[in-house]
Amino acid sequence: MARPLKYPRELRERAVRMVSESVAGGECATEFEAIRTIAGRLGVGSPETVRKWVRQAEIDGGGRPGKTTAELAEIRELKKEVTELRRANEILKAASAFFAAELDRPPRY
Repeated sequence: MARPLKYPRELRERAVRMVSESVAGGECATEFEAIRTIAGRLGVGSPETVRKWVRQAEIDGGGRPGKTTAELAEIRELKKEVTELRRANEILKAASAFFAAELDRPPRY
């Protein structure tokens, strides 16, 4: 089960937009300064959190190489499916071994 998100999606999108506007508008000299300022204004626990949101938005927008949010979600789902299938295979192996042993036993009369 996935852990619940601490910050709503709208807040994350707003933070990313505010950072890009601050840097483009010249309000902050550097991106890091903008990230620190915006994190403080929005009450985000750490500037690192906002920095990750900005980087992921750049990846999703095609401005930076990496796995997009959609790709990461698909990978997560596929990993979950692989885990379920492996568990099902283990159950089937155990069942087939049990029934094979039953067939090899001599009948009781």
